[in-house]
Amino acid sequence: MRKVSRRLIPTLMLCYFVAYLDRVNISFAALQMNRHLGLSSTAYGLGAGLFFVSYCALEVPSNLLLHKFGATRWIARIMVTWGICAGAMAFAQGEKSFYALRLLVGAAEAGFYPGVLYFLTLWFPAAYRGRVIGLFLAAIPISGVIGSPLSGALLMLHGVAGLEGWQWLFLVEALPAILLAPVVLRVLSDGPAHAGWLEADERAWLSGVLDKEAKAKDKIKSYSVLQALANPWVLFLALVYFSNVVLLNGLQFFLPQIVKGFGLDDIQTGLVVAIPSLPTLAILIWWGRRSDRKRERYGHAAVANLIAGSGLLLAMLVHEPVLRVALISVALAFTLAFTAPFWTIPGTFLSSAAAAGGIAAISAIGVTGGLFAPWLVGATRDMTGDFRVGLGGIALFGIVIAIVFFILGRRRAAADSAGT
Repeated sequence: MRKVSRRLIPTLMLCYFVAYLDRVNISFAALQMNRHLGLSSTAYGLGAGLFFVSYCALEVPSNLLLHKFGATRWIARIMVTWGICAGAMAFAQGEKSFYALRLLVGAAEAGFYPGVLYFLTLWFPAAYRGRVIGLFLAAIPISGVIGSPLSGALLMLHGVAGLEGWQWLFLVEALPAILLAPVVLRVLSDGPAHAGWLEADERAWLSGVLDKEAKAKDKIKSYSVLQALANPWVLFLALVYFSNVVLLNGLQFFLPQIVKGFGLDDIQTGLVVAIPSLPTLAILIWWGRRSDRKRERYGHAAVANLIAGSGLLLAMLVHEPVLRVALISVALAFTLAFTAPFWTIPGTFLSSAAAAGGIAAISAIGVTGGLFAPWLVGATRDMTGDFRVGLGGIALFGIVIAIVFFILGRRRAAADSAGT
């Protein structure tokens, strides 16, 4: 398994690093772009969220096509199209073109995240998934550590070749996605049976373990794709994920503007925004490993979301900048720590095409929170002149859902262990 991890995880992390950078670099571009395009906070929040409309609409079809054509080729295809569309953001001319381009970026990236989560089920037995998902998702805080200062620096390229700094930001940060597509085709493969870089006995052992787990799940209950999409527990998990996406996107799309409000320039803002990503990286990996070690998923996911919501709520109630950044760091760390144990849950009762469809459904429904949160925070900021009302509201929502998830999740885990 160490051999498999060393082969697959670094490439997947690098791809997600680029994907996440292209998704949220709009938060830095907004420091200049909003003024140049004449965008209000409401218009910016709506445009930031429109990414998730097309992303959501195409998530399930994308994952089903991935299952049909092969994860490796489909992930490489996604990277090329999202790189092109992300770079095109540099040529937005006003509010309408801004909205249209965000929809295109969402459509292009649809399926990448749930596709990788499904891809990991083709390679890693259940006992390893918490830690490997944690490692894969570590790309998010790494993108914050590296991408935030980089984005702040790119904003300083004002006037170079007749382009604004925010335009250079989109162009430079889109290019790696296109360049990584051939790397994906060369390094990844769709399961142990297709891996020429494993010895024959290694392929046989890993395939046997994964087949045994799949048969054990199907023995309890086998789901078709349609049954998985309509399963009440899948839909509840989508609601839980929605609450997590609301917390993450409400915070991340406005964090640079919040920090710049402390009286900092663009370079300083990039450096300060990178700070929350440092503890997040350590906590994300530790929480996933702890979930594997304890062999417990529901409680770890629920508690992480509860801490995240509480941290964000407290951050909105304090005024001192250092304390606010510290509490935001706690909120961001546990918002992402939630994801490692959470995404092991669908694989405990779904397999094959049902797993691909179910994971995509949870992701597709959940990511609509990415539309709701930026719009809400932007609209309340325009109405009140403050980010705190909107962010405090989504923090309370996250806390409530976390408590419900903790109670119902523990009951579900007890029922699963009893084989019912």
